Amino acid sequence: MNYNKPEYFVNRELSWVDFDDLVLEEARDKTNPLLERVRFLGITQSNLDEFFMVRIASLRKMQVVNYSEPDAAGMTPTQQLAALSKKIHQLVDKQYSTLARSLVPQLEKTDIRLLHQDELSKKQLSFVSQYFHQILYPVLTPMAVDTSRPFPFIGNNTLNLALRLVKSEKDETEEKKERRFAMVQVPDVFPRVVALPGDNQFMLLEELMKPFISELFTGFKVKEIKAFRVIRDMDFDVAEEDASDLMKEIVHQLAMRDHTSVMRLEIEATMSKNLRKRLIKALAVHEEEVYAIKGPIDLNFLSKLVKQVKDHDDLLFPPFKPYTQPILRTKDIFAAIRQQDIFLHHPYDSFEPVVQMVKQASIDPDTLAIKMTLYRVSSKSPIIRYLGEAAQNGKQVTVLVELKARFDEENNVHWAHELERKGCHVIYGLVGLKTHCKLLLVVRRENDGIKRYMHMATGNYNDVTAKGYTDMGLFTADPKMGVDASNIFNMLSGFSEPDHFEELNIAPITLRPFLNDRFDDEIKNAKAGKKAIIRMKMNSLSDKQMIEKIYEAAAAGVKVDIIVRGICCLKVGIPGVSENVTIHSIVGRFLEHSRIYYFYAGGEEKLYLSSADLMNRNISRRVELLFPILDPKVKAELWRIYNLMWDDNIKTRVLQADGSYQKVDRRGLTPLNVQDYLVAAAERKSQTPKVVPQPIDHFVPVQKNQDDGGDN
Repeated sequence: MNYNKPEYFVNRELSWVDFDDLVLEEARDKTNPLLERVRFLGITQSNLDEFFMVRIASLRKMQVVNYSEPDAAGMTPTQQLAALSKKIHQLVDKQYSTLARSLVPQLEKTDIRLLHQDELSKKQLSFVSQYFHQILYPVLTPMAVDTSRPFPFIGNNTLNLALRLVKSEKDETEEKKERRFAMVQVPDVFPRVVALPGDNQFMLLEELMKPFISELFTGFKVKEIKAFRVIRDMDFDVAEEDASDLMKEIVHQLAMRDHTSVMRLEIEATMSKNLRKRLIKALAVHEEEVYAIKGPIDLNFLSKLVKQVKDHDDLLFPPFKPYTQPILRTKDIFAAIRQQDIFLHHPYDSFEPVVQMVKQASIDPDTLAIKMTLYRVSSKSPIIRYLGEAAQNGKQVTVLVELKARFDEENNVHWAHELERKGCHVIYGLVGLKTHCKLLLVVRRENDGIKRYMHMATGNYNDVTAKGYTDMGLFTADPKMGVDASNIFNMLSGFSEPDHFEELNIAPITLRPFLNDRFDDEIKNAKAGKKAIIRMKMNSLSDKQMIEKIYEAAAAGVKVDIIVRGICCLKVGIPGVSENVTIHSIVGRFLEHSRIYYFYAGGEEKLYLSSADLMNRNISRRVELLFPILDPKVKAELWRIYNLMWDDNIKTRVLQADGSYQKVDRRGLTPLNVQDYLVAAAERKSQTPKVVPQPIDHFVPVQKNQDDGGDN
């Protein structure tokens, strides 16, 4: 069969907008705590900004060079941009109706208010006046635009006020001839959300500025003042002919990035036609790139508002303490890993043991070397500190720092310099490839010879995001995996080109062929009338060849269950093609980030974790890691968790044949929010002195009647 038809695929970018709409649903979900709903709305804005900076920017570049090749769904860049503009305008309208009609009234009921000038008390008016004159005024810079002063540069993601001015002594007839244009940037060195006198009373900085802005233009009368914001192309392509120049190229690109083309212009919906036309012309944007906003521009402020609210813990998700397994409550983490493979599921399991592994290795007299890949780390990373201490203590420390980690480039440049300064050997990976795998290798000299200890994971070595992302990791001292890990680091730091690994698989070398072989095994079994099952979990599913392989498997009779958090370019329910495919998406309190790959394999049940999604960039243009779960106890625990995720019927949406997502029909089912369940389980285990392992059911495929989604 031909699985290459455009009608079998969903456009990747349109699918992403559908995902952001699922996040927006969480802001509209009244079962979520109110301030968490506010936070979710802010997340949709952050997501959308990055989408414009990267994905829309990429399509615009294709359009500029007249690139007209269609994507897998048969859409050219121009067609994609037109469809995206329509869909995103609808999403933005939904964002602001959610804010105005739902969240703001609910906040006001709890006495949390975002005030305007005409709503302020005398005390608040006095405070606002003092704040402007004593704090803001010395910092503000009026920027006039006339024949001697050209339109100023407007930085990416900066909030600005556009003004129409006239000479104050002129009459109305004269005013039309003497119209002036000016701007003032809302300074980002001050909080956007200003706390006013009174409990939980707030005002946005631009609203605070507006009544006083005329003081910056003595002799002129302000006829109009409206806020606007631009989002620019923040993606860049680095020429990597020589890795030795990569650092310089990254630093240069960072300096230039703010001066790229405008991808999106947001203006207040009440802005006059005159002011609107002036901005559109000066910023060289098209009409479809203009978004007239019916509310405060840039909803990123909502997360800052949530942080400033006092005495309302009842409106937030209750905090919880991650669980530390008894075997890891030891001063010798290497002894624990020697004893058995140890599985971690964050944020329910504490990330601290991962940090402790690096810390112990840094001072351990038997540790000879530490090798590690770093993609994204926190701004105050303890792991970076311990790696530096290890080098100063005489350990051989090799760290791959991925300088091209999008929007973390500046942070990673800083850490690369810091690690080098402390004596670590810092490498930047393979030319043309991002290194996205998560791998830590510690080499020790022990009584019975050299031993290797590893931590491999689906998520970054970031102690901050580990509290909000669901990721999985494995501590192991498996000798075969240790040899593979050494070969991977030799490949990253030297000229080694291994074409075979014993247990691990690496993209872009062996990962795709390995997965194809596993699919082929299931297809063969299905055609022979044997039981054949594939179950997976990932962030995104967009690789064309892998989707075709899923179609081939499903058409052969393989039962395919996939949990996909974000982009999904596969269509379910195509007769004879994807009727055996079921897609779930879980969007909840934590960002689902783990990647799981399972194959029934004639009853052998092969199970893998990976840093890679099934995206072309991951499988073909990044260094990614896929590692097996071999320990039967770990395997069983992981499957218990997967089955819980699959059975979630509160935060799960099920993809329909028409491309829509619907919540699970819970009639007759016990309500299950898997994230809440796992939080509660972690808390119970933390409070129990002696942990009694719960019985773990062997993996049993979910029956068909439980797969069907429906309205709720």
